[in-house]
Amino acid sequence: MASLSIFLPLFFSLLSVTSSSPNSLLLPITKDPTTQQYLTTISHGTPFVSTNVVVDLSGSGFWLDCSSRKSSSSLRTIPHRSLQCLTAKTHSQTWPIDQDQHTPCEILPKNTITGKSASEGVLVEDVMKLKSTKDSIFDFLFTCSSSLLLNGLSNDAKGIVGFGRSRTSFSSQFFNSVDSRRKITFCLSSSSGVVLLGQNNFLESEIFRSLTFTPLVTNQNNEYFINVNSIKIGGKKVSFNTPSLSQKGSGYGYDGTKLSSVVPYTTMQSSIYSNFKSAFLKAALSMNMSRVASSVSPFDVCFDSRGVDESQSGPIVPVVDFVLQSEMVKWRIHGRNSMVRVNDDVMCLGILDGGDEQKNPIVIGGYQMEDVLVQLDLDSSMVGFSSSLLIKDSSCSKFRFGSKDVQFQSS
Repeated sequence: MASLSIFLPLFFSLLSVTSSSPNSLLLPITKDPTTQQYLTTISHGTPFVSTNVVVDLSGSGFWLDCSSRKSSSSLRTIPHRSLQCLTAKTHSQTWPIDQDQHTPCEILPKNTITGKSASEGVLVEDVMKLKSTKDSIFDFLFTCSSSLLLNGLSNDAKGIVGFGRSRTSFSSQFFNSVDSRRKITFCLSSSSGVVLLGQNNFLESEIFRSLTFTPLVTNQNNEYFINVNSIKIGGKKVSFNTPSLSQKGSGYGYDGTKLSSVVPYTTMQSSIYSNFKSAFLKAALSMNMSRVASSVSPFDVCFDSRGVDESQSGPIVPVVDFVLQSEMVKWRIHGRNSMVRVNDDVMCLGILDGGDEQKNPIVIGGYQMEDVLVQLDLDSSMVGFSSSLLIKDSSCSKFRFGSKDVQFQSS
């Protein structure tokens, strides 16, 4: 294994970012080990109050439980007969033209963890302080919801912040407020990580210039998708009954593979998962891995981890490749991102059966994106991703937040 001292000077010089750049925003991310949810903190209102929110990479909404804090003197309710209200309305929400012009704009927020929607919600605007932009203060629109919508969220969370392509997502509002390239860069980990919005010298470093890119696909809900054309396990192509991994079947239309930070582990529609599971088991047995008799919820396939060799990127198990637009373009999943240790003796396959009714054929979950740099370039409609940072003796948790810069650091 290469010495850490070989890599880290290169990372120090190439992966620094000035956190005071006026056209970028850097948000620290932590992971709640109980719920497997990724959280960030926003400072909003007058006086400013720090609030933890769940990060939803593909989410179109931005909502908070407004009952969890005292009143803000800068909070403004948006009237329903306003351009802001019209902008925030989705295609499925009605426009009550018979109401008085001062009637509050009603938006029904959704908890994308549980799939539940609120029975009421009001669109509001308030100030937010973003420390990464020289303590700049911006006006942001979000929906005030009741505490009932918090069910299913981390105990520390008071809402969900979406980074999807809707016009009122958190990221869209930020990009509308600054002169910057519309880039969203995620680096998740099992403990801490970061999301960076906008253009920065950080994005011009060597590691970002070496990212693998694939076309970005969006749907009517402004979520993020990529096209997975085939899957290989241990270098061997898996055969599927469906003609395309980008379509679920007749009547469902084109979806593709969704990127999601609110789904803990990658899930596959049952007909896809069945063949994937069989191929993975065959490859695992050929490597003398021993399957244990009992699975550990929510996992279906578990193995005896005793005696399994380890590498920088986790246990040595069959490598999973999501083959994209060509055989040369692959999202490679090593042992750290495919296997989950449930105890000292057992590890389980962290790719799950999503059921027959799963909307999207494949959903790449947060665990498979950990310690992988993922960049959404909305201007060019491309998704860039790195190989596992663990191979380079680093990780997304090794960002160091200082007064002037942010960089990877050694252990």
